[in-house]
Amino acid sequence: MSFEIKSTGEVYDVIIVGSGAGGGMASKILSEAGLAVAVLEAGRDFDPAKEEDRTQLRPPWESPRRGAGTRIRPFGDFDQAIGGWDIEGEPYTRGEGTSFDWFRSRMVGGRTNHWGRISLRFGPNDFKRKSIDGMGDDWPIGYEDLKSYYDKVDKLIGVFGSKEGIYNEPDGFFLPPLKPRLHELYAMKGAKKANVPIIPSRLSMLTRPINNERGVCFFCNQCNRACQAYADFSSGTVLIKPAMAKGKVDLYTHAMVRAVTTDDSGNATGVSYINTVDMKEYKLRSRVVVLGASACESARIMMNSKSKSHPNGVGNSSGMVGRYLHDSTGADRMGILPDLVDRDRYNEDGVGGMHVYTPWWLDNKNLDFARGYHIEYWGGMAMPSYGTGFAMDTMRKYLKDEFGNPSPNGGYGEGLKKDIKRLYGTTLGMSGRGESIPQYSNYCEIDNNVVDKYGIPVLKFHYKWTDQEIKQAKHMQDTFEEILTDAGAILLGNKPGPDTMYGLAAPGRIIHEVGTTRMGNNPNTSVLNSNCQAHDCKNLFVVDAGPFVSQADKNPTWTIMALAWRTSDYIVSELKKKNI
Repeated sequence: MSFEIKSTGEVYDVIIVGSGAGGGMASKILSEAGLAVAVLEAGRDFDPAKEEDRTQLRPPWESPRRGAGTRIRPFGDFDQAIGGWDIEGEPYTRGEGTSFDWFRSRMVGGRTNHWGRISLRFGPNDFKRKSIDGMGDDWPIGYEDLKSYYDKVDKLIGVFGSKEGIYNEPDGFFLPPLKPRLHELYAMKGAKKANVPIIPSRLSMLTRPINNERGVCFFCNQCNRACQAYADFSSGTVLIKPAMAKGKVDLYTHAMVRAVTTDDSGNATGVSYINTVDMKEYKLRSRVVVLGASACESARIMMNSKSKSHPNGVGNSSGMVGRYLHDSTGADRMGILPDLVDRDRYNEDGVGGMHVYTPWWLDNKNLDFARGYHIEYWGGMAMPSYGTGFAMDTMRKYLKDEFGNPSPNGGYGEGLKKDIKRLYGTTLGMSGRGESIPQYSNYCEIDNNVVDKYGIPVLKFHYKWTDQEIKQAKHMQDTFEEILTDAGAILLGNKPGPDTMYGLAAPGRIIHEVGTTRMGNNPNTSVLNSNCQAHDCKNLFVVDAGPFVSQADKNPTWTIMALAWRTSDYIVSELKKKNI
């Protein structure tokens, strides 16, 4: 579309803000229903199959930083997470005692270009946690309301895994799983001794063909760079671009949405946005507005959408927009496997993620914290890049000669290279990703004293972990140490203690923020109804993780897409009935 005029005469059926998992799914379902759709993305266009966008299979030495991260690519110069926690000209602020870090993505497909593609369904218990432990709130829907949509997402996108029959880790429609790599076999050995289950992971990479539009994984271990064969799931390549090819979908890039526009009756009429290239403001009109900009960004848009009908922001008469913000918990530990020093070198790449994982396996009634976590395993022989290697004291400690003396190679030059090679492929690490308890006191609000470079008021965050999350992190560290030790690993570094909240990552660092526009049956305590429709504005919907009442110990992406599909079906039905 052209940005030469400030308003087009065309009225879309639906405007979708955001091109990530939720926005991408909505664009596909709504356009295939025959609706005219506009998708607005704050970042640039992106296609990993185009040479100008491709970083897959490029060696680190092609980067001037040898693969090190930058401000706009914090996970690495070739990683396809364009955005970050600190974007120039796009600040946010924090309340006293808050350490929340907000990750924004600035590219078509959003965070789905980079993520680990851990594709887990929420289980029956995950929708009814208050009924189980008395904390937080139950969702107004249950697993059975989403099961058919989870099934559809499995079949459309593809996910490998194994049927395990675990009640709260529901099975789906799985492609063949992958064999564990050597470091994962050691993890399995340690977990078995520690009586911790490990099962094949569930990731959305194609281990066999599912249609003619996408290739099959060729196991380069670089899914974080986005796949030029489209063998892994990214919203841009699997949802949005196919929707554009099949239906009426107009993609607006470099479109930073300022607000949802409304009429005198309080109904949404479209959006206003800033073109980040020419820095001018434009307006688009539509019958329905769908926000999928990320939980915090959608909340920001809603709170900035003030009018006579919505003095506190659209959909915010309850004051609940921005409330109950929460992120997954996260903690890590790693060790060196002495058995693998001087190991044989061979290609063990696999997919860009874990081949096995541990689902939550314990009963919280026997523990001192509520909710659970899963364990992700990593290590092995990934392609070396900037930061590969160990400090000299680490190598001298773990590399001994036949007499038990420190490595004779020395700590510099050729000797240093020899020691790094000896330790290459010996690491085994694990990360816990768990469920936190939603708190009314954890929230984001508009900071009316600060604007970004586009003149839009920014978010101010208020967030603190509770004892529940800290105790969960302690349990993670105890479990990590037991598994690593039982696997025969030598632990690296000191065990995190209470002074660091047991290594608990700062809120926002796991990039699973949810809950800012949560759903519920009571308009006084929620923002959306069970169909992700705003209580106060019947033609406004949210399809990112904002509607989540609670996070679960699983990654949110599969539930975002299942909910977005369900919401899109509802929108089509309501339009046909002329209810919106």
